[in-house]
Amino acid sequence: ALLSLVLAMTLTVSAATTQPTREHLSKTQLSALIATAKTPAEHQRIADYYRAQAGDLLAQSEYHAQMAVGFKQNPATNNDKVERQTVNHCEYLVQSLKAQSVKAEALAKQHEQMATAAEQK
Repeated sequence: ALLSLVLAMTLTVSAATTQPTREHLSKTQLSALIATAKTPAEHQRIADYYRAQAGDLLAQSEYHAQMAVGFKQNPATNNDKVERQTVNHCEYLVQSLKAQSVKAEALAKQHEQMATAAEQK
């Protein structure tokens, strides 16, 4: 039953987070682009990367929130031991991933502002 719950939540999150195809930048490519970005298009590529990261992190946060609820609702896992080990872990990840999403969104906005400034030069 627990495995079914986790599988169902995984499929739900996967379906909900399907996004249009986007450019994949490796960490090395991103670092190089950040170091050399001058044009509006370059800054927009960076902004798009961070905005996608923010969305992915938020989706992961929502997934862990659903898992925590599932563990609490399941009679087989609704006990103190599971709550300390699993539910608390899920709830920690929810907060951590949300915070990372906020930071990524802020970086996206910062690079969008840089793109606008570069256009005006």
